[in-house]
Amino acid sequence: MARKEMQEINAGSMADIAFLLLIFFLVTTTMDVDTGISRKLPPPLRGDEEPPDINERYIFTVLVNSRDNLLIEGKPGDIRGLKDQAKEFMSNPTGRDDLPEMELKNIPGLGNVRVPKKSAVISLKNDRGTSYKMYIAVQNELAAAIDDLRNDLAMEKFGKKYTELISEDQMNAIQKAIPVPISEAEPEDVGEN
Repeated sequence: MARKEMQEINAGSMADIAFLLLIFFLVTTTMDVDTGISRKLPPPLRGDEEPPDINERYIFTVLVNSRDNLLIEGKPGDIRGLKDQAKEFMSNPTGRDDLPEMELKNIPGLGNVRVPKKSAVISLKNDRGTSYKMYIAVQNELAAAIDDLRNDLAMEKFGKKYTELISEDQMNAIQKAIPVPISEAEPEDVGEN
């Protein structure tokens, strides 16, 4: 009886093919990168420099405790009303005495714009026990207030929303008129009330 020889498959190039496929997928795959929350920090104070004095009228305080309750301007508040309250603080449409005093300022590229006379600041302070979900919700509401104000001004001056502007000069002018004045204090144990 004659023995049949087994047919062999040449697998020498299989490793090369697998390596090439691996490189192809590594090169063509995109990775999502978390960008975080964009905030511009104030410049550091020099050793002999005192922090600037800010009138209470120009500070909008938001406190979040460990139970995710809000205290807005010293009164219990709700996340659903935070955006509107922040917008009212930044624009003072009715000329209230307890909100920032407004003035007409000539901003290049925009002309005369109604802005706070001095820098208005939204001061945010969280408890160490504040949930991440609440922290992000508060950040989103405050950012939405700034976005709404920018969109309103862009519609008034250019006939389009801020997010639709193409010109970098127009965007910079809107940003100069309506900055993102959010100041975050270091979280601490502020209590449960």
